[in-house]
Amino acid sequence: MIPSHSSCVLVIEPDDTLANQLAFDLQEAGYDAIVAHDAASGLQQCRDASSGQSHRQPALIVVDRMLTGESGLSLCRNIRTIGYCSPVLILMARDTVDDRVACLEAGADDYILKPYRAEDFLKLIRLYLKPDVDTNEQLRFGDLVLDISIRRAIYNSRGIDLTMKEFELLKFFMEHPREVLTREQILENVWGYDFLGESNVIEVYIRYLRLKIEEEGQKRLIQTVRGVGYVLRES
Repeated sequence: MIPSHSSCVLVIEPDDTLANQLAFDLQEAGYDAIVAHDAASGLQQCRDASSGQSHRQPALIVVDRMLTGESGLSLCRNIRTIGYCSPVLILMARDTVDDRVACLEAGADDYILKPYRAEDFLKLIRLYLKPDVDTNEQLRFGDLVLDISIRRAIYNSRGIDLTMKEFELLKFFMEHPREVLTREQILENVWGYDFLGESNVIEVYIRYLRLKIEEEGQKRLIQTVRGVGYVLRES
C-alpha cells in the first residue's frame, strides 16, 4: 500500500551501503527519505525540523544502535530531550530482553533486527506511519483529556505533546480509570512483549508522563500501587 502522502523518514545510519538501501526501499514504497551518517548531523536534522528551519519534517526516525562516536541509544535520548515526539525505531543486531529494554528505556518506540530485511522493515514503517483515523474521539478523566485523532493530551487547558508510546500508555490508563493495572498487563497491552525478569521500562515511561502532566505542579494522577502496579485516580 503506497502512502497517500509522502511521509518523511530520517535514517541515521553510518554504513553507506545499508543507508542507501534503506533510503531506496523507503522511496520505492512512497516515502521521502533523509539520510544522516552520524549522530551529530542526525540530531541537527531534528533540531532544524523542531525549530521550523527545515521544510522536511521527519514523521519517523530510524537510528542504528552502532554509530561512530556515540551510541544510537544515546542519540535517541538526545532526540527526546529536545522534545522530538515522532516515532523512533532502533536498528540492532541482537534480540535479547536486555537489548529490547535498553531501546525502550532510551525513548525508542520499537526496534528492527539485523540482518536487514526490506519486507519486515517496511511493514513496521507502515504500522507507525499509518494515516490517523478521522475521529473526534476523546478520552476524559477529570481535567485530563486525550484526543485520539491527534495523539495529544490536554490537562487544565494546557496542551501536552506525547511520543507514540507515551500516548499508548496514557490511553491504556484512561481506558481503565481507577483500575489497578499490573506491570504485566501494561507490558502486554502497550508494548506487546513478554518480558522476562525485571525491567524498569514501565517506570521510565511513567516518569516521562508524570513529568509532562505535572509540569506546573498539578496533582499526581498516575499513582504507584506498591507490589502490584499503577492506577489512574484522583487521590
